This record gives sequence, C-alpha cells and structure tokens, in this order.
Amino acid sequence: MWSLRSVAGCRRLGAVGSVGVALGGWAAGTMPARDPWGLWFHRAQDTARPGVLLALAGLTLLVVAWWRYGRLVADGAAVGGRATAVTLGWWAAPLLLAPPLYSADVYSYIAQGAMVVEGHDVYRFGPSVLAPDGLGGTAAASVGGHWTDTPAPYGPVFLLLAQLVAVATSGQIVPAVLGMRAVALVALALLFWALLRLAPRKATSGALWLGVLNPLLLVHVVGGLHNDGLMAGLLLAGTALAVRRGRWVAGSGLVALAMMIKSPAALALLFIGVVVGRETSGPLIRRVAKGLFGPGAVAAAVAVGATLCAGTGFGWLRTQSVAGTIHTALSLTSDLGVALGESMYYLSGADPDPVKRAVQAMGLTLALALVAYLASCVARGWLDPLHALGLALLALVALSPMVQPWYLLWAVPPLAATAWNGRTGRAVTILSAGLVYVTAPDGRTPAYGFALAAVACAIGAQLLLRRSDFAGGMWLPTPRGAEDREPSRA
Repeated sequence: MWSLRSVAGCRRLGAVGSVGVALGGWAAGTMPARDPWGLWFHRAQDTARPGVLLALAGLTLLVVAWWRYGRLVADGAAVGGRATAVTLGWWAAPLLLAPPLYSADVYSYIAQGAMVVEGHDVYRFGPSVLAPDGLGGTAAASVGGHWTDTPAPYGPVFLLLAQLVAVATSGQIVPAVLGMRAVALVALALLFWALLRLAPRKATSGALWLGVLNPLLLVHVVGGLHNDGLMAGLLLAGTALAVRRGRWVAGSGLVALAMMIKSPAALALLFIGVVVGRETSGPLIRRVAKGLFGPGAVAAAVAVGATLCAGTGFGWLRTQSVAGTIHTALSLTSDLGVALGESMYYLSGADPDPVKRAVQAMGLTLALALVAYLASCVARGWLDPLHALGLALLALVALSPMVQPWYLLWAVPPLAATAWNGRTGRAVTILSAGLVYVTAPDGRTPAYGFALAAVACAIGAQLLLRRSDFAGGMWLPTPRGAEDREPSRA
C-alpha cells in the first residue's frame, strides 16, 4: 500500500485512479456513432455498468490522492514546479488515448469545424446539415440530442481551431478527437505557465495544485475535451501580462482571444481596465477614459481581426444566449424559476415560462451588481484585481441560467493564484472534489451523481472544518499557521 504521507505516494495513487477512469471510459465513455477503426464502440450493458463502477472507483482514488497532495503542500512539503509537472504528466497521460469522457461536446466541436470547411453558417445551423458520409458526418451523427440542430455558441477563434483539426484529420473521428485533445494539452500548458508567474513564490506549489492538478480540470478538459480549459488558459495568461507585467495591450489581446473561445472571458477586461486607469497618471477624466476604453478597444480590434480571419462572420454576437435556453439542475436561478413558475401554474394556471425567465434575469442582474462592486473594490485598492476577477467569475457561474460542472474552471485559476488555501480557495477545493461526480462517463447526469457529489462535498467540508485530513488510515492535524489567508486589503 503506497503511503499517502509522501508526494511520490500520492502521485502513484493518483495515476492508478486516472488509469481506472480511462479504462472505465473505454467501456462506458461517450462513444461515437460509428468508428471505422473499431477502437471506440458502444458496449453492451453488462460491460458498460462495470465500466461506470471502475471509472467511479478510479475517480475516487484520484480525488483522494489530489486532496492529500494538497495537504502535504499546505504542511510545507517541498514541491517545485518540475515535481508538479511530473505529477501532472502521470495523472493526465492515461486519459490521452481514452475516448471522450463525461461529455459528447467534442463531437459538436469537430462537426462545427467541418461545417466551416464546407461553408455552412455555424451560427445559423446545427451539425445536422452535414452529409452522413461527408467530412464531419460521423461527428455530427455522434452529437447528443438537441445540440444536433443548435447553432455554435463559440467564438471564431475556437471554430478556426476546430476547422484546422477537421482538415488535418479528414474528419476521421479518432484522429479528430485526439487532435482536439492536443488543444486541451495546450490549455494545460498555458495554465501552468500563467500560474507560475502569477502566484507568489511561496504559494506556487499550492496554486499549481489547485489550478492544474485539479481532478475537475483533468476529467473535463483532458478527458472531456471542453474548450473551457483553453478559454481559462488564455484568460489567465492575458491577465498575467496585463496585471502583473504591466503589458496591458498584449494582455488585452490574449483576453480577446479567450473571448473568441467563450464570451465570459470578457469580464477580465473590466479588471484590467480598472488597473490601467488606477496606474495612469494625469487628470481623473484621462485615467477613467483610458481604463474604460483602452483594453476594450484593443479587444474589439482583435475580435474583429480574428472574425475576419476565421471567415465565420459575426453571427457569434447573436448566439451567446443559446446555452442559456437549456435547463441544467446545477443552475440555482433556473431551478428557482422553474419551482416558482410551476407553483404559479398550479395556483392560477399562468404560464410558468415568464416567471422562469424573470428569475434568471434577476440572477444575472445580481451577478452584474456583484461584479461592479468587486471592480470598485479593486479601484479603491481593497482587493487584488486577479482575486476579484476570480470572485466575479465565481458569482457569474453561480447565478447563470445554465451551469455545468466544468464551468467552475472559469474561476479556479485566478483564485488558485491568489488564495489557494484561503477561505475561497478551500470552498473551491470542496466544490471541485464534489462536482467531478455529477456527470457519468457517458455524459449523462444521473441522480446518483448528485448524491455522490453531495457526499464528497460534505466529507470535504468536514475535513476542512476539523482542520485535518485523511492519510494512511490516520487523522493528521493541520499545523498552526499552515493555511494561507485571503489577500489583504492593501
């Protein structure tokens, strides 16, 4: 039995867990509709069910190894960037050749890339327009449910990457998925690079632990190939250049590229603008004007240039609300809106949809108010701008009309860089450990997933409240002074 008292023991246990997740995925992952290579295909129920159990067992081992690894870092274990990179390699490698795990979104990506190649308007039509025997036909047939006829909610930069993958692989499903996985590895590299430069020297190990070794990131970016990882990597790299290096033009350009993956990255421009305005000399009106319009003008120029280069048109401006039409159980505002709407229907026979939309709108309004408050705190010097950005993204996720488990990854990197073992960092740690269980290997969100998530969060909260952790069958107290605190209001 490997000892969880050492970094090496945690690394090995996590690697075993990752192998279990990958092997379980080969039996119960989100397989394509057809695979001419005969590598990825749907299994019979008597094979798929043990695969789900194996994936759950592997996931639990990975979470335990990650949790204990973080405790060792908090207790002062000497874990440098090179050692963290080795651990990341051990934990990510088993997932690289696995079929898509926990989501079928990658098939939408490939199909949309093929649509761009064939000249279809991805912002007007869904993957169903592709011919079954044409480029991207297999990917289109593998897209899940309503997404078959849904226009792309992604920006032109990501569609350009998907187009390159579709062309390079001729739309063959296995090489195309592996091509998109290479994009996910680029996202990991960006996050690693940015965290090394953003986190204080004494907190680098903890920031990398929460920001790149996070099982939620490994499962949904490396395993599930979600483009949220690339958005987060570009967002963090751009913010690092702008906020820590003073290169706000280059930083705003990188943030604009992140926006051209997924639009929530635009929040970073607000905090970059606050920093630019605060550090600009001269009259107040000059500082305010530069902060308000400088980063935005750079981002707008990059966005226009990227859209013209991609050749997809500006339809992405009207499809940003597509995802919000889909109800997910993790969205607090949608759940509350549905509950209130149904109550109104039973009491008075009124249409429940307007009530749901009103509650969702109120949630977004509250999120925007919180973002504005955080920006004002940064302007007054009360909050670190990177920490405020993480809190703003966390508020946006919590109050959005559609929430997926991997959306938490928008906020994790900036919070990892600023407060990995503070109160907010600990809350994010608990959520990360719980949300990995919500989705099944085949992309479904079964009821048992929410139950397991609740149990994982309860155990995590109990461990942190008692300031102890589990290792080798013993409860080990956390030494005084080991925990970090939130950034001071300096």
